[in-house]
Amino acid sequence: MKLWTKILIGLFAGALFGLWLPSLAPYTKPIGDGFIQLINMLIVPLIFSSLLVGVTSIDDTKKMGRIGLKTLLLYLGSTAFAITIGLLVSASLQPGVGVDLGTASTGLNSPAQSWADTLVSLIPRNPVAAMANGHILQIIIFAILLGIALNLTGSKAKPVIAFFDGLAEGMYKLTGMVMALAPYGVFCLIGYVASQYGLAVLLPLGKVVLGVYLGCVIHAVVILGGALFVFGRFNPIRFFKGIVDAIAVAYSTASSSGTLPVSIRCVRKNLGVSDSISSFVLPMGATINMDGTAIYQGVCAIFIAQAYGIELTLGHYATLVLTSTFASIGSAGVPGAGLIMLTLVLNSVGLPLEGIAIIAGIDRILDMARTTVNVVGDCAVTVLVAQGENELN
Repeated sequence: MKLWTKILIGLFAGALFGLWLPSLAPYTKPIGDGFIQLINMLIVPLIFSSLLVGVTSIDDTKKMGRIGLKTLLLYLGSTAFAITIGLLVSASLQPGVGVDLGTASTGLNSPAQSWADTLVSLIPRNPVAAMANGHILQIIIFAILLGIALNLTGSKAKPVIAFFDGLAEGMYKLTGMVMALAPYGVFCLIGYVASQYGLAVLLPLGKVVLGVYLGCVIHAVVILGGALFVFGRFNPIRFFKGIVDAIAVAYSTASSSGTLPVSIRCVRKNLGVSDSISSFVLPMGATINMDGTAIYQGVCAIFIAQAYGIELTLGHYATLVLTSTFASIGSAGVPGAGLIMLTLVLNSVGLPLEGIAIIAGIDRILDMARTTVNVVGDCAVTVLVAQGENELN
């Protein structure tokens, strides 16, 4: 049985358990809390290792340095647009309005920082302390700088890069092991939620699904298609026809990394991208480009904030955009990774992690849409880079 099927079963079984046996549900909550702790355990090493490996993959000549910078900027810009669309769509649909999950301890009462202080605070004074305290943005900045430094070091740094490559693979495996426990964690957490609040909390999930899918369509067609037409002078209809195989595989597998071979074949044979560009830009995109995941994070964060009755300020929205953009770099291109990354986005503005239990039940449905947009974004940026380098036939 597929993991997403098990999670759905866990969601509905937990809801029934909480409704029928509300007096027993609180005894299972510690198991669900333990699952949340396991997810928290993954965040720092998963982000640091996968991000560092992604940065060190840019290890060629000056041309690769130029292409790498251009690719990185396009990916980050695309992701920033994506999270903004997710926030705008969720602000329009109001998916969490009417849901009452009570109150939760948050970090939203801390005084707001100035923009200058916020930018300075991105630089870690002590990287080890940043990892110990879970300061995600500082960890991301340090990983990027260290990755660049390792590339510049040359052959002496190869063993270090190989070590972090192995660590990243180990973290992907550990993530899979933790996600295998998701049905049980979701059962226990949603059972407690249902025992406290009833089925009313589950009904607005349809708005969450609608918000994510609507945001994904807008981003793929308007933003990515528009960028190809305006900046790449490339017909968007031809583009989407050329990558239809990659879209199908991405939607069915929910894995950007698993779709990579199909994506490479599509952009080479159907869109005319050179082998050198496609073999460099697409693997980098499978590692750091997560447009659909950013949309998903925006919609889910707003849903959880509204469900807990938490007011977000413009500063919090800016933090969500910034964190989601950089978090996408450290999000592995494997099924379920977006749910892990959602925890750090919630942490960045102090939103309660308990809301993840509700999202987890429909995560597979959302995962298919966000992965599809991730892959479309990878292919679109590849075409734009190839056009800029005159390597598009």
